[in-house]
Amino acid sequence: MSVVTDEIRATATELYHGDKVCQDKTKHLLTEVGLPNGLLPLEDIEECGYVKDTGFVWLKQKKKKEHKFEKVNRLASYANEVTAFVEKSKIKKLTGVKTKELMMWVNLSEIYVDDPPTGKITFKAPSGLYRTFPVSAFQIEEDQKLEVKEV
Repeated sequence: MSVVTDEIRATATELYHGDKVCQDKTKHLLTEVGLPNGLLPLEDIEECGYVKDTGFVWLKQKKKKEHKFEKVNRLASYANEVTAFVEKSKIKKLTGVKTKELMMWVNLSEIYVDDPPTGKITFKAPSGLYRTFPVSAFQIEEDQKLEVKEV
């Protein structure tokens, strides 16, 4: 069952449909609030929305996705629906995101950056467990494009 109701959609400052526009808007919002733009590497996003007054954000993708952050050797899982409240350098009340620690999946509830944009990023679980990494491990360079090999 979706957390995002028609009432929430009606209060959205921004509401978009389609993968390309949602990818762009997600990266832009993350950058705008001082978080690395590669933090939510979702695919086939169907809908994204933002309620500016409360900071509530949601992303809906066709199916859940796992992603390995190579620079820190960490696996993350993103549910069909990811929700959170964003503010300057912080994501709170995060739902739909897990990370693999040892051999079990741990829900994440908060992400924050100290001394953006070059500082450290911390991921917290509801249990109080946390991990800290360099912000650069989750940043995508905007000029990174797929290289076309000539034959």
